[in-house]
Amino acid sequence: MKVDWRGVFPAVTTQFKEDLSIDVAESQRVIDDLIKDGVTGIIALGTCGENNSLEPDEKRTLLSAIVEVVNGRVPVVVGTSELTTPRAVAFARDAEKIGANGLMLLPAMVYVPKTNELVEHFTQVANATGLPIMLYNNPTAYRVNIGNDALEALRPVKNIVAIKESAADTRRFTDVFNAFGSRYSIFAGLDDVAYEGLLLGAQGWVSGLTSAFPHESVMLVKALEAGDTKTALEIYRWFLPLLHLDAEHDLVQSIKLAEQIMGRGSERVRMPRMPLIGERRAQIIKMVEEAAASRPSLSINKAA
Repeated sequence: MKVDWRGVFPAVTTQFKEDLSIDVAESQRVIDDLIKDGVTGIIALGTCGENNSLEPDEKRTLLSAIVEVVNGRVPVVVGTSELTTPRAVAFARDAEKIGANGLMLLPAMVYVPKTNELVEHFTQVANATGLPIMLYNNPTAYRVNIGNDALEALRPVKNIVAIKESAADTRRFTDVFNAFGSRYSIFAGLDDVAYEGLLLGAQGWVSGLTSAFPHESVMLVKALEAGDTKTALEIYRWFLPLLHLDAEHDLVQSIKLAEQIMGRGSERVRMPRMPLIGERRAQIIKMVEEAAASRPSLSINKAA
């Protein structure tokens, strides 16, 4: 399947059993439900999928299960996040054999590279696969900025085709477009600036909170695609308190707790993460319950 780099691509969660082994069946169910709810792609094994808490064989087993349940209905783009370039190369090759449709490629973990090192890492992985690649720029979380100098150096690498932009500075969307035009498809990657990013020309949204509220996420993007900024803004204003969770340190726990409250998954996470407790847990529960009671899809359905 060719990846159409537009629409809503939830960064899906990995579901765990009580002993914290991967619950393959539940992970498949969560993804199947999201596809039925109208998402246009799947981001597997991203941050919300707890990529770096999984063993190498677990990643490959889970990706195989995800490809199986998706069954060609939407593209599967898999996070490629490794400590070293050779490990990223090996995973990219395996992901292609397993049946992924694209890669979401991160800088090598822990080490903060110089620009030439960053470019070489991306180039070596891209040269190892025929899959199209989305680069993931998240300078706050990973201390690495994929600047325009790096993107210029990567211009000749034909299968690097998209950027997930998770910098909080929305000027980045325009700066990248002005520098590169249509060379790279741009995705909004930080939930609480998704509306702004999409208005500024992002073609899609890699979303965390979609896992808990897929209908509203799809409605938001469809409204903007139709030029209905009024409806889109109403949805976004309702959604924004929850979308802020995507920019917090405990985003994975918060999103999984939201999923659980909405009956879509479990809050179980692997160490070093732990489920939310105390005041923070109560805060998230209150936020999600209030959002669920006032969700725009309910009022739209009543009006229809």
